[in-house]
Amino acid sequence: MKLKRAARDIDEYIGYFSPEVQVILQKIRATVRKAAPHAQETISYQIPAFTLNGQLVYFAAFKNHIGFYPPVIGGDQKFKKAKSAFEGPKGNLQFPLDKPIPYGVIGKLVKLRVKQNLDKARVKRSRK
Repeated sequence: MKLKRAARDIDEYIGYFSPEVQVILQKIRATVRKAAPHAQETISYQIPAFTLNGQLVYFAAFKNHIGFYPPVIGGDQKFKKAKSAFEGPKGNLQFPLDKPIPYGVIGKLVKLRVKQNLDKARVKRSRK
């Protein structure tokens, strides 16, 4: 979907969509906040993003799906299988709007990204 203009914050971004999509976007936002309570909200690449020791995750609404970025590498076999049903181009996830949104998968994905970012930051600090 082409936005009217670049959103200044996540609330404004969500407000550009239909009430049905707004509910989904708000639930995704709440899921990310619960999984990463210390993450900062921002707009990056004109879409909602969360940062915590670097970029954590992004999400965006499209005509037929919600995109979730970046690709996540790792996790146990059960998690890999759960997310594989939603993998789109370049490993990014796509959640069709005509199917239930897997908020549990989103929460696990965010927790995994938090761990990856914290581990990466720890390694950087230890090299100094």
